[in-house]
Amino acid sequence: MNSDFHPQDAGGDAQHSAGWAVTSGEPTVQTLHHQSWTAENLCVESFHEETRYYTSRWDALCPYIDVTPEMLAMARKPFIVYALPPEGSYGVPINDKYGLVHAGSEAFWQDERRARKFKELDKLNKHFTVTEQLVPGKDITVEQVFALGSEHFDAYEIHAQEIEGFVDYVRDLDVLILQVHADNGDLVLTDVSMVLPERNQVYGSFCQWNTDYKNRSPGIYACLLAARWTAKNGYQYYNLGPVGDYGYKALFVTDFEPIYALAVTDADHALALDPTSPLHTDFNPSQWNQVYRTPPA
Repeated sequence: MNSDFHPQDAGGDAQHSAGWAVTSGEPTVQTLHHQSWTAENLCVESFHEETRYYTSRWDALCPYIDVTPEMLAMARKPFIVYALPPEGSYGVPINDKYGLVHAGSEAFWQDERRARKFKELDKLNKHFTVTEQLVPGKDITVEQVFALGSEHFDAYEIHAQEIEGFVDYVRDLDVLILQVHADNGDLVLTDVSMVLPERNQVYGSFCQWNTDYKNRSPGIYACLLAARWTAKNGYQYYNLGPVGDYGYKALFVTDFEPIYALAVTDADHALALDPTSPLHTDFNPSQWNQVYRTPPA
């Protein structure tokens, strides 16, 4: 096992070459696809019990997080990156999967069980008002995103830096904001997704719902609304995100997509020595510091 990562261990890959923007007196900015970062804002503190480790600024709210050798070299350790692109060369498959909803298929909507459940949801929520906004990501601020999901972020311990990561990721994408209001003006739910034209999909980033309306199945209703928007606007798939801990998503899932991840760590770090840590629950120790999906010979 290689306990010390160096950039040359990952080699070079033309498809992962990053862009650089340097301004005198300012941190060097590296860019890759929808991501931009500096050495100062790349890593976000995470904790397993009392043990600190690091994830990327896009970890909580964004899909398909790519890496470069330079990124891995500059990251604080232990560093775990989840949700690497499935078509890429980095990372190993973990236990969880993305749940994809083939909303663009007539067969999805014609399935007898789904059709019955969706009709029940519509009846349950028929007096609510649904609004849809498609907003250019470049116009969205951190403050606006926090206002849309502050309770969700608090409940799931989503760091302000990860909200900044979301705003960074969507700067050249559109963001779908679905909201549902009750007759009395109560906000029942807010669901926020990003549109990924290059993948012909809409990705569900987060959903916040009012617990006073939990008997109306707001989380499931949000999935239905997002899937309908996906189909209506000509995209094939709505991506529900990781589905391992969310049984209710099974009603929608038509396809599973592997989630790839990588972990860069010292073998004697406290996180590596704790058998209950993410390094053990999500990875086999033989996969630590495995940068490439298929290691070079």
